[in-house]
Amino acid sequence: MTSIGILGAGRVGRNLAQKLAAGGHHVTLGRRSEENEAVAPTEGVHPRVTFADQRTTARTTDIVINATPGDSALDRLTGLRAELADKILVDVSNATHDAEDGLPGDLCYPGSSLAEHLQEALPDTRVVKTLNTMLFTVMTAPETLATPPTVYVSGDDEQAKKTVTGLLGDMGWQPDRIEDLGDITTARATEAMILLVPHILRRHGFQPFAVSLAR
Repeated sequence: MTSIGILGAGRVGRNLAQKLAAGGHHVTLGRRSEENEAVAPTEGVHPRVTFADQRTTARTTDIVINATPGDSALDRLTGLRAELADKILVDVSNATHDAEDGLPGDLCYPGSSLAEHLQEALPDTRVVKTLNTMLFTVMTAPETLATPPTVYVSGDDEQAKKTVTGLLGDMGWQPDRIEDLGDITTARATEAMILLVPHILRRHGFQPFAVSLAR
């Protein structure tokens, strides 16, 4: 059982929170301000999920998941450098500029990645990139796809990746579908996969999908 903080209480954050809480973890959903915390809806929320502001969430939990918008995540998380020190930061975001229809557009960090920038900005934090190559519903229910999906993992710290792999298992990911790509620079490959997503969504709508490795 682990204390997990999730920065971002939108669809992605709530989806992750419910699954991790059901797996026995204590989860804090971090909202942008205490005012938002006070009005956070609790109906249907797992009893092991609580709400707090993002700074408190980062400070009081063991593992932190970044589920904030990728285009502003670097500035937001750099401001939490002290709170994130000596912790694992799991980055599930993709940093893109929005297209005219609101879907993901061009990459914010071409030739690099959000994960790499986060690791550089947070040298005392162990950043692990994962779960960013699928619709958010698949993150916690990989078994719902007809074809077994792949989840990719990138990070410099082997023990941190091992810990995150354990969390993926708690969310239903089988070991043979977890692909460790290597160090944090490999995150630029999975983040670039977001360029496929708007074309898929425009053709098929918000149906569950994942960008997977076929063997």
